[in-house]
Amino acid sequence: MRAHLGDQLVIESPTTGATRRDGEIVGLHHDDGTPPYDVRWSDTDEVTLVFPGPDAHIRHAETAQPEAIPEPSRPATDETQPRSAATPRSGTPNPGDIGRRVAAERHRQRLSRGETARRARMSPDYLAYLEEQPADPSLATLVRLADALGTSVSALRGGGMDLPPGQGYALLHPQLRDLSPEECRTLLSTHGVGRIAVSGADGRPVVVPVNYEVADDAIVFRTAPHSAPAAAVGREVAFEVDHVDDAMSQGWSVLAVGPASVVTEPDAVRELTQRAHTTPWAGGERDMWVSVRPTSLTGRRITPADQ
Repeated sequence: MRAHLGDQLVIESPTTGATRRDGEIVGLHHDDGTPPYDVRWSDTDEVTLVFPGPDAHIRHAETAQPEAIPEPSRPATDETQPRSAATPRSGTPNPGDIGRRVAAERHRQRLSRGETARRARMSPDYLAYLEEQPADPSLATLVRLADALGTSVSALRGGGMDLPPGQGYALLHPQLRDLSPEECRTLLSTHGVGRIAVSGADGRPVVVPVNYEVADDAIVFRTAPHSAPAAAVGREVAFEVDHVDDAMSQGWSVLAVGPASVVTEPDAVRELTQRAHTTPWAGGERDMWVSVRPTSLTGRRITPADQ
């Protein structure tokens, strides 16, 4: 038995020959199209891992539809991919936690939906369904998605959310190297979550995570007056950003040091607010923009010694 994405798996009644159940094959586990398959059943819209028995056969997509007049060729994009009849079409997308994590990791790596589906050997329609609906994919599907995205099944499921990063073992031969200022700027990117280190009102050190933006080589963040991050104003502060790859025991950190000041010019405040990628995750009224202009920018990265 060999199948392609989009084919139908049909299970017949052994006694009458009537169709007992059918579904679209949305995931392959072997390049040659042999079982098992991820099947989205037409009666429940659920996707399960199926090892077909002797009462099952494949209805190939090209034989189930009349021949169509070919259209002029055009580049394939996610927007031009046809959606299958089983994929929900109406309503606002309501992704589950797994779908959000898959989409976030895909966007982080700048992968199209079509390319991710190709790497994971599944239908782009099914990947769209996972990202847009509260689906419950099989373990086999998660394994292929994790492999396609270079992450782990645990990460896609949200495992370790309540644990600090770095729970794994160190590399056998790690290499710690300094990063150039240009590499540091690249890793800071345009926005993210970093940590501002300041001296509190009582003189004791405080480190607080904040959502930050990078604007004109300055690191800016929103906070509330009299909050802990607001204590940075008028002082030289440290701002740190890092990333830890638990699966590979690798990571990097960037440290920016410089004076902090309040952004008061109305046009500048308006522009920062309009350009912001997100509102502060902490919520509440946080309309005070603080700017840190680095006078020192350093960083380090841990990799295997042979890289």
